[in-house]
Amino acid sequence: MIKRFVIAGIIVAVFLGGVGYFNLVLKPAMIAQFISKMTPPPATVTADKATTERWTDRVRAIGTLVAIQGVDVAPELGGTVTEYFFESGQDVEKGDKLVKLDTSVEEADLADKKATLQQTLLDYDRQSKLVKTSVVSQSTLDQTIAKRDSAAAAVQHVEAVIAQKTITAPFSGRLGLRHVEKGQYVSPGQALVWLQSLDPIWVDFPVPETAVGLLRIGSVIELAADAYPGEAFKGVVEAFDAKLNQEARMLMVRARVPNPDRKLLPGMFANVAVLAGEPKDVVTVPRTALTYTLYGDSVWVVKEEAKPALPAPTVSSEAVATAAAADATSAVPPEPKLTVERRFVRAGDTQGDRVAILEGVKAGEVVVTSGQLKLQPGAAVKIDNSQTLKPPAELPKQ
Repeated sequence: MIKRFVIAGIIVAVFLGGVGYFNLVLKPAMIAQFISKMTPPPATVTADKATTERWTDRVRAIGTLVAIQGVDVAPELGGTVTEYFFESGQDVEKGDKLVKLDTSVEEADLADKKATLQQTLLDYDRQSKLVKTSVVSQSTLDQTIAKRDSAAAAVQHVEAVIAQKTITAPFSGRLGLRHVEKGQYVSPGQALVWLQSLDPIWVDFPVPETAVGLLRIGSVIELAADAYPGEAFKGVVEAFDAKLNQEARMLMVRARVPNPDRKLLPGMFANVAVLAGEPKDVVTVPRTALTYTLYGDSVWVVKEEAKPALPAPTVSSEAVATAAAADATSAVPPEPKLTVERRFVRAGDTQGDRVAILEGVKAGEVVVTSGQLKLQPGAAVKIDNSQTLKPPAELPKQ
């Protein structure tokens, strides 16, 4: 009886030991082996090569267009408008008539002053002849000369008043909206129309203190205006302000921009880039390839996984012939396995949709341009550039 219990105990112990070995040793090993063989499918990304381009450093700023000459055309004297000689938005030349005020009173006064002048001239001629014969004294002639000069000055004064009531363009430019009508009374200094000189035009923009040393008088600038997307206007730096703004540590710079088509208008917003230094070769990548983080900027570089070299097997001539025939009829060889490596870089200037990489990437290396959120170091990837990201037609305003 005891022998049977011993045998049964041994059988139970072997069974429990087998179950424990399966659950604690064999099963975890099988699971680990199964998981190790499970590889996720490669992530689909778009990619592009880093290329070498010749760029010139640019100092970028936001500026405002300013007219070189711009005034409110206003009368020096008050009066009633009898005629205007322009329309809103018209281009005028220096000296063109713009507005004429009523001068009927002044013209009547001018006729009176001219008559007085004529009388003084006759008196002067008569007194000059009598002085020679000693009929009148020299003092009488001097009084006649004074009256003649006073009458001539009075005529010039009235003529000047009449001239002031004919308002002309002080310089060539474009007129704004007309604010005057016939029969309207205008007072001295009242704005009648805005006159702006548009060609050339100034652009004023601030640059940080750290970039002041890169700029020179005559440095070339490139200007872009929101009103004309995709169009660039060029000019040159003309002047610097005498001091920096103490709060922002910025220096105001003024550049002159040719504007023969008069597209640029005073008050327009302008994106300005000052070309600083000589052109140099830089490595560039698409802007979408760069990932910005608080602890550094990085890109994902695509690497081709190297296949281990296998020893050449010894085969017979029949096997070689069979293998050659199989290769002739075989399908396209499988694509190489691609993996990614995260690499921190030092980014530089940007131009268009590309950014300069100063450190971290070499020309010719392939970088991921979209799909970075699906990646981790060493992950397998598949490149599909059929759905490449396209930049928006217009960047949103900040």
